[in-house]
Formats: sequence, structure tokens, C-alpha cells
Amino acid sequence: MGMSVLKSDFIMQGLLSRIYCLEFRSGKLPTQRQLALEYGVSRSTVQEALRGLEKIGAIRAQQGSGIFVREKLLQNPLVFNSLTRASYTDIESRMLSLERVSALVEEQRSFQIDSGEEVWHFVRLRIVNHAAEQIERSTLPARIVPELSQKDVEGSIQAFIEAMGLRISHFITSYEPAKVTKTDAELLGCRPHTPAMHISNRGILRNGKVFETSSIIALDYSVTYIRPFDRANHRTRLGTSGA
Repeated sequence: MGMSVLKSDFIMQGLLSRIYCLEFRSGKLPTQRQLALEYGVSRSTVQEALRGLEKIGAIRAQQGSGIFVREKLLQNPLVFNSLTRASYTDIESRMLSLERVSALVEEQRSFQIDSGEEVWHFVRLRIVNHAAEQIERSTLPARIVPELSQKDVEGSIQAFIEAMGLRISHFITSYEPAKVTKTDAELLGCRPHTPAMHISNRGILRNGKVFETSSIIALDYSVTYIRPFDRANHRTRLGTSGA
């Protein structure tokens, strides 16, 4: 099984490279049979790779017609991580706490709210394929989110926000190495001081307001970025110009 995963990852990366090199100008990928012959693997391995590409939003399968590159894929950098590569059915969010409290000074600044206003604090455990992988601590302003329940916390916060009629513009995310604290180690079932990734996240609405800040401790975290080479920007940074 381990070798199959490695092969499917190799095929995923190979197909993404071919997509970004504009090899499939029609927008349609070869058939599973053709891909299996090209890469010298079984069709089940190809299917596993294609499922991975579908999960990260790179391709779409159309019954009876074939496999197609998603139309807007090449317009934006493609970013996927160890969590987004899992299907929603493989991910469980378990709420550990939820409270509505007065905003601290730094929270007032982050959300541009007044003194005395309230925010939601919640902590949830993210479980992937039955293994605890992440602890997420999030804050949302009550001005934007007047009501928040356990069901909301254990579902998709992004879907919940958009269901309120709000529209998400973008996220600002930063990463830095960390070590698991004793408290978090008990929740994640690992040893204290285990190496982990600390992920800080800010969600921004189209009106420019921050709707969520979160701090995540993640075990076995990996992230992949695919972005077209920006030649003009590269030359600007080098201090050169020209075609």
C-alpha cells in the first residue's frame, strides 16, 4: 500500500506539471488506460492519483465524457495540504470548548470592534482517518457572527459564514515550526515537545473585515504550492527590465 501511495503521488505531480506546461491544450486528460500505459502502473494507481487531483480541485471527471482540467486552475496558484487532500468524509471536527466573552484589546484591533464588544472563542480537534492531527483555536467577532453552536463549530466555518449571506475574499496564512505542549500532547495522543507546524490564519470578507482568526497546531503537516513563474516580477526583483 505504501508503494502505491508513492506512485500515485508521483503521477499527481507529473500530471500537474504537464497541466501547467499547457500540454493538455484541449483541457482534457488522457484516459485512465492511456495514463496507466504512460506511467507503467495499474489503473487502480492511476485512479488513486486522479482522485487526489479531484480532491484538491485540479480536475473534474465528467461521466461518459472524460477527465478535464478545471477552467480556472491556471489563473491562480494551486495550494493544497495534508488536510485538504483528505475527503470531507475522512475529516471529523470535535468541539472541545465554545464560549462568548468580552474581546481583548488585541482582538478589538484585529476585528476593528469597540471596547466592550464580544467575541466567540472555540477550540476543536481535527481528526483525519480516525487519527487526531490538529488542534484549532479560533476567534470570531459576535458583531459578524451573532450566533454560533456546536453544530456550526463541528462543521465548515467557511460554509457557515457564506450561508449567512457573507462572502469570503481571501485568507492570510503563515507557518512556523513549533513543538507540542503537554496539554496539546494529551489531546493529540503524542509525546510533549513533538515537532509540529504552527499555522496562523486570518479570514477576510469582501468588505475587508476580518471574520476569523485561528491558531492551529498540526502534526505531520505538509503543504504544496504550485504557481506559474512570474517573469516580470522576477526581473523587477533583480533590478532589470526588458522583454
